[in-house]
Amino acid sequence: MAEIIENANRESEAKNFIHAFIEEDIAPGGRFEGKTVHTRFPPEPNGYLHIGHCKALIIDFGSAEKYGGMCNLRMDDTNPEKEDTEYVDAIKEDIHWLGFDWDDRFFYGSDYFQQTYEIAVKLIKEGLAYVCELNAEEFKANRGDIGVPAVSPYRDRPIEESLDLFERMKNGEFENGKYTLRAKIDLASGNFNMRDPVLYRIRHVEHHRQGTTWCIFPMYDFAHPIQDSIEGITHSLCSLEYEDHRPLYDWVVEHSGIESKPRQIEFARLGINYTVMSKRKLRRLVEEKFVAGWDDPRMPTLCGLRRRGYTPAAIRDFCERIGVAKVTSTVEYNLLEACLRDDLNANAQRAMAVLRPLKLTITNYPEGMTEEFEVENNPVDENAGMRKVTFSRDLWIEEEDFMEEAPKKYNRLYPGNEVRIKGAYIVKCTGCRKEQGKVVEVFAEYDPETRGGNTPDGRKVRGTIHWVNAHDCADAEIRLYENLFAEPNPDDYEDFTTVLNPNSLEVLKNCKVEKFLIDDASEKGYQFLRMGYFCKDNKECTPEHLVFNRSVALKEGAKKN
Repeated sequence: MAEIIENANRESEAKNFIHAFIEEDIAPGGRFEGKTVHTRFPPEPNGYLHIGHCKALIIDFGSAEKYGGMCNLRMDDTNPEKEDTEYVDAIKEDIHWLGFDWDDRFFYGSDYFQQTYEIAVKLIKEGLAYVCELNAEEFKANRGDIGVPAVSPYRDRPIEESLDLFERMKNGEFENGKYTLRAKIDLASGNFNMRDPVLYRIRHVEHHRQGTTWCIFPMYDFAHPIQDSIEGITHSLCSLEYEDHRPLYDWVVEHSGIESKPRQIEFARLGINYTVMSKRKLRRLVEEKFVAGWDDPRMPTLCGLRRRGYTPAAIRDFCERIGVAKVTSTVEYNLLEACLRDDLNANAQRAMAVLRPLKLTITNYPEGMTEEFEVENNPVDENAGMRKVTFSRDLWIEEEDFMEEAPKKYNRLYPGNEVRIKGAYIVKCTGCRKEQGKVVEVFAEYDPETRGGNTPDGRKVRGTIHWVNAHDCADAEIRLYENLFAEPNPDDYEDFTTVLNPNSLEVLKNCKVEKFLIDDASEKGYQFLRMGYFCKDNKECTPEHLVFNRSVALKEGAKKN
């Protein structure tokens, strides 16, 4: 794990090639000399943002921030079948949560439908576009091959005829798929994206903002460069799959008639093992109820990560560590967990929680007596202070902190062994009580001279266990999350759902936690001593029904005997 983090840090320290291009462009003599750096983040509102989008938006917003520029937020709503205002609102919330803002620069791709249509008409008039009657199957069959040009029997259609058909397409006279508008570029191009690509298609479907005003919609490759040009974007930063589309991007920009000429720069997408990033696959997980929703804490969505207890600082740190690359690679999920662990270790409130309760009775402690002890809120933060916990004869401890017959190096409770009760006393186990063969109560005696866990006689006590006062605690439901998939590369399987992890969620009822957690609202969650980092579930946790999600486990070996 240390090697993973070291390598990631080393890569991120290398020169960011995107920033190198930007600096070249704004330098004296550069293509954007004297201009303000202007980027955009253009998500499609057909699902929730996930950790992969997070890398892109940090690059977009972060690059503008670095050079004192601006970043627009633009909803790419040119494909209306699965777009919805629900996703628009969620995207805004996620970006704000990460700490970015777009001020008054919020747009929709559909804001430019009329201008995009007029540019399409302009291309037809200039002999650079034509209406084609090939259906999807025919289009594919006529696309040609390497060294074999594509064929388009409608390429030489008269301009006036294409203008008439295109207007009638807009007016709704034809069914879906009857016609498309294609650019007239180069049927023999070695880049298949340039072989007279489709610019417009007919879709009789209601748009979430435009209603039924439009029944023709521009393709992304046509709409996006036009939108960038209209908004005065200087640098269109996008993922690597658009590298082969860049010549088309530049062609559209060049022939749009708009003065602004953005530059497209591509970077590698983020891949993380033990998860999937495809919106289509994430949607299937939700719609077929493999998960409880887009915000299920096992999902890689930002709302799912937030519900699990991930922090903006941890996610931004993760994106900084992996850096910006030109080659697609897969990052280990462990690195994301390490970033969260580092943030929470420094900032999370400490608390004691018993996940699988076992009663511990201090037989020589006075019945009815209660004491208070002080324990630290965060040992790595000297300003975090202390809190008081109550102690009595009856405590709850973890089931695994007692064994009747203990192996070597087991330093917790077993008959005859001593342990420290965190912050309180040293106790010696004297036995246990069973019901139907199961241990239901452990007995011990405390040493009154060891208040605060001290050992005035210098004897060695190796084990320290956490606990809660059985008479002063709260019940809680605790959810333990693991990776959603059992295999590191679920995308490699024909049906990725066949490798879902059956143990990705374990729900524990009747857990016992410190009472202050009922009303506490720590933004950084909690470290439950020896158990890991947890947060209150942001949907289902109430003072009457406490629900905690495990955000991340402790480092390997951090839970000591």
